[in-house]
Amino acid sequence: MNGDRDQSGVQEIGFVLIPGFALMSYASATEPLRAANQLAGREIYRVRAFAPGGRGVASSGAAIPAEALPERGAGLHTVFVCAGGGPAEWDWPEVAACLRMLGRAGVRLGGISGGAWLLAAAGLLERQGFTIHWEHAPALVEAMPHLRPAQARFVIDGPRITCGGGVAPLDMMHALIAERMGAGFARRVSDWFLHAAVAGGAGPQRGALAERYGTHHPGLLAVLEQMEAAPEQPLGRAALARLAGVSPRHLDRLFAAQLGLSLRAQYLRMRLDHAQRLLVQSPMSLAEIAFATGFSSASHFSRAWRGRFGKTPGEMRAEGRVAVQVG
Repeated sequence: MNGDRDQSGVQEIGFVLIPGFALMSYASATEPLRAANQLAGREIYRVRAFAPGGRGVASSGAAIPAEALPERGAGLHTVFVCAGGGPAEWDWPEVAACLRMLGRAGVRLGGISGGAWLLAAAGLLERQGFTIHWEHAPALVEAMPHLRPAQARFVIDGPRITCGGGVAPLDMMHALIAERMGAGFARRVSDWFLHAAVAGGAGPQRGALAERYGTHHPGLLAVLEQMEAAPEQPLGRAALARLAGVSPRHLDRLFAAQLGLSLRAQYLRMRLDHAQRLLVQSPMSLAEIAFATGFSSASHFSRAWRGRFGKTPGEMRAEGRVAVQVG
């Protein structure tokens, strides 16, 4: 890769900003490069922002001055795609064409938050390890079943670099700066941002099950992990109890005492949360979403959804609701 481990030249790092990108993710990726220049006492990285139409507007409404999409790859060492929102907002054929052109030119390509989706849609993640923000992973697997994103904060796989977004780009940029400038220099950059606990790429994107559900019971955690892992094939009460190593009645008591819900109610809530992510993050039909979340029929799914959210899934999709309700 041109420029790797070369401390003398200037690496041009580009960011393709898809409208609605998260400003936090962009800042977490670009600020370490600015700090690296200051600590080095010279320009070792040059950040360039690109956007369709030459205007990058974040989800907050903040505008980032940007160039039109590059017409050739000369001079660019690495280019990241920053995308927020959801797949319905990521249909940018000109971006896909640009990314393929950059890839052919030997430019290292990356995706931040939802950016991996655009790389995948452009055919640039075939046989590559990659990750994506956890919220988008279920829809990506449904849309491109031959791809499997890693459950990781970031993945560096040769010419492809992907990151879950949020504050994870701080960890990713630490690794990339260390790759070029050495671990000691990268540590100085991270210290600049009080980033004392630098996480490795394989670190989780979300809090551990114990933190999210407020329980440390090993049997209950094993059951919750299984429930989250396969919402399309819900297990029966007896099978889950065997997994926990307790009786079905004792498992019921554990759910009531530690989660405040019955096993059935918790399972339904988790499956509907997964269904909501698919509803807003994918073009799947309601029948397909029902099947993917373990409901026997679309009508059964619709009744359960109305009981949880007060409206049918069709009504909520028609209203264009994009915010996933948590809890």
